[in-house]
Amino acid sequence: MARRAGQLIARGERAWLVRVFQGRDPVTKKRKYFSKTIHGLRRDAQEFLNRALAERDRKRGLQSTNMTVADYCTHWLETAAKARLRPKTYADYAGLLLRYVFPGIGKIPIGKLESLEIQSVYTGMYARGLSSRTIIYAHAVLRSALAQAVKWRLILDNPAMSVDLPRRRRREMKVLTLDQARILVQACESEPYGTLFTLALTTGMRPSEYLALQWNDVDWEKNTVRVTKTLERLAAGNWRFADTKRIGSRRVVKLQNTVVKQLKHQLERSPEANPATLIFSDSEGRPLHRRSLVRRHFKPLLRWLDFPDIRLYDLRHTAATLALIAGVPTKVISEQLGHASAAFTLDVYSHVLPHMQDAAAAKVEALLFGTSVEEKEAA
Repeated sequence: MARRAGQLIARGERAWLVRVFQGRDPVTKKRKYFSKTIHGLRRDAQEFLNRALAERDRKRGLQSTNMTVADYCTHWLETAAKARLRPKTYADYAGLLLRYVFPGIGKIPIGKLESLEIQSVYTGMYARGLSSRTIIYAHAVLRSALAQAVKWRLILDNPAMSVDLPRRRRREMKVLTLDQARILVQACESEPYGTLFTLALTTGMRPSEYLALQWNDVDWEKNTVRVTKTLERLAAGNWRFADTKRIGSRRVVKLQNTVVKQLKHQLERSPEANPATLIFSDSEGRPLHRRSLVRRHFKPLLRWLDFPDIRLYDLRHTAATLALIAGVPTKVISEQLGHASAAFTLDVYSHVLPHMQDAAAAKVEALLFGTSVEEKEAA
C-alpha cells in the first residue's frame, strides 16, 4: 500500500496501527493522518483500512465529528431510541449509560473510542461487584448506540463488537412448594388483596399485566381474562397503560373457578365500579403501586406464614412450576405465560425437568412391563 494512501503498522501481538493520509494542513503544510489501533488479525486491520480509504475517497472526513460518547449517546437516545422504546425501557437505557458508561468513556470523542477502553469499563463494573446481567445489559445498550453511529457514518466500525463479556449467571429461582401454595391460597381468603395474589399464583401473569386489568377484560361466560396491556408508572406519580412486553404476550388466560368466584364477590362489593374500572386498585381507586403492595401486604403475609422471602414476580414462576409438575403440556403453559415459545419455557423452568422425567419413566415402564409405580416402590 502506498505511503500516501494508507499504512498498517504492527503494534505488538494482534494489534495494528492504521494510518490514512488526509492531505496537508493548509497552514503548516504538514501531512495529516487519521490513525486508529485495530486489535485482531492483520486481515481485520486491512479490512478497516480499505473501508477508511473508501470513506476518504467519498470526501467524508474520517473524524467527521468531535462529539463525545456521552453527547452522542444522549443524542441517540432522543432521536433514534425514544420513539421505539417503552418509557420504562427508555429510562433504564438512560440510567445504565449515565451510571456505568459515561463515567469511564463519556468524554472520549466517538471517533477515537477503542474496544480496549470499553473493555476497561466492563472490567471495572465487574470489580465493583455488579452482576453479569447488569454488565451485559449495559453492553447491549452501548452496542446498539454505536451500531447506529455506523449507520449514520459517524464511525467506520463498532468497537463494542470486539469485547469479552462475563458469563451470564441465571438468578436462582425461588418458588413455593405445592403445600406452601395451598396454604397461601387459604390465607388469601382473609387478605385485602388476596384475590390479586390468588390470581397471580394460578395464572402466572406478570405483575404489570394483572395490575392493568379492567373489569371489561373479564369474560364471565368463558371464565377468561384478556391480557392486552400493562400498567407503567411515570414521573410525579402518574400512570399510563402501555403495550405488553411483546406482541405474543397479548393473550386470553383461563381463570380457575375459585378465582372467578372471588372476582364476582369483589365486584359485588364495589357498586361504583364500571367496565373501565381497574380490578385491583388502592382504597381511593388509584392504580396500585407495586412497591407499596409488596411492602405493606405481600411481604407481611409471607412473614406471617413463615414462608421463604420470595418476590411478587416469583408467584409467576410458582404457577409455571406447579403446572409443569401437574403434567400440563408445555405449549399450553407457554401460551398462558405469554412466552415467545415453548422452548423458552422449558429453558427457564429446566429445574422441574428431572422430576418430570422420573414420572415419565415410571409411566413408560408401567406400559411396557406392566409394573405400577406402587409395585416399583414396594420392591
